Amino acid sequence: MNNRSCAWIFALLLIYTPLSANVLQNIRVHEAPDHTRVVFDTVDAVRYTLKDEASPARVILEFANTSPAAGLDTELVAASRQRIRKMQGESVGGVYRLVIDLSTKHTPKAFALAPIPPYGHRLVLDLFTDGERPARPAAPVSPTGARAVLVAIDAGHGGEDPGAIAANRLQEKDIVLQISRKVASRLDAVSGFKTLLVRDGDYYIALRDRVRIAREARADLFVSIHADAFTRAHVSGASVFTLSDRGATSETARWLADKENRADLIGGVGAVTLAGKDPVLRSVLLDLAMDGNRSASLEAGKSVLSSLGSTTHLHKRFVEQAGFMVLKSPDVPSILVESGFLSNPAEARRLSQADHQDKVAAAIARGIRTFLENSPPPGTLLAKRLAADPERVAGARYTIVRGDTLSQIANRFGVSREKLRKANDLKSDDHIRIGQVIVIPAG
Repeated sequence: MNNRSCAWIFALLLIYTPLSANVLQNIRVHEAPDHTRVVFDTVDAVRYTLKDEASPARVILEFANTSPAAGLDTELVAASRQRIRKMQGESVGGVYRLVIDLSTKHTPKAFALAPIPPYGHRLVLDLFTDGERPARPAAPVSPTGARAVLVAIDAGHGGEDPGAIAANRLQEKDIVLQISRKVASRLDAVSGFKTLLVRDGDYYIALRDRVRIAREARADLFVSIHADAFTRAHVSGASVFTLSDRGATSETARWLADKENRADLIGGVGAVTLAGKDPVLRSVLLDLAMDGNRSASLEAGKSVLSSLGSTTHLHKRFVEQAGFMVLKSPDVPSILVESGFLSNPAEARRLSQADHQDKVAAAIARGIRTFLENSPPPGTLLAKRLAADPERVAGARYTIVRGDTLSQIANRFGVSREKLRKANDLKSDDHIRIGQVIVIPAG
């Protein structure tokens, strides 16, 4: 058989061989406070149409040239959901038609995601309730007018993004949520402290949104909690990170930051825009604003790392730095805590145990308390208590915030302005800057 005959046979096979249908393998639902996410796993990239109907409230998805996998139960997927009443699918002429009945009118947004481990092709459908937005707790104010400090506790990953997965199949997103809740519970039990759980369920929040939530709540400290993995199983120990402006301090720090910053690709975030602002300009302005915040973040990191070191093994005995996206808040001191490595079998077992989680959470909470009680934000109950305790005032450290002057700080802690200047080798108010840490002398 010559080459021309082979070519004709191949062409005929292309004409008469039916195109293989795509397969809808699985459907997952994640419910967040302000929306519901439905994720469809398909064998190949999916072609679809989306229809939104108001009466009755429902969304209709039609998957072209697609059939459902054997055993896919849409009724089971929709059972006991907050915003989804019913989900029914049927195949009509090679098209799989899925009708999702909703409890109220929602605004749908759909987008496809390219394969990225541990997932293949995905179609994401977000259902937003019109006008729905979760209320964020404000720090309570005492009868004296002083408020509690507000600590934003961010459990990493969630929803579509499992984070690191241990050999025993434990997922980082579940472990860090458990630890985060324990940290919040301990701090909330202390007078003068209030916490905000950035994520309090199995759903994903974009990295930029985590920062936004903390800033909108006017948090005094942002703590992101993780339990990651590395390429080598022997690596172990807890770590604390702050944002770096000069590159990562170690190979592990660089690798972890790169991995964490890819979370939006796994968690499923649509195209990110900068709202018409020049991205270079926004980046420069953000970096300038964060300069004064790095010192306070470093002090907070040292306090938490020291506390963790008295409880568990440390990966490094100093605060590391890397370019974590989630730490890029211009006005909220921010740290990231790695509670351990799930890639280390022994550490993964410990992190799955409630008593070890309690110890780690207690250490993190203790480090947070030490930092904020020694460097309390102005106008808080902690600042009033510190000013009223001469023994604690002497030798205490204070972090400069926007609007501070030497006279104000001196009055707050009951020391003279001259003593404050001499103790810190300052010539005038012009020599203090946001984020600078100063020592409070004896009154």
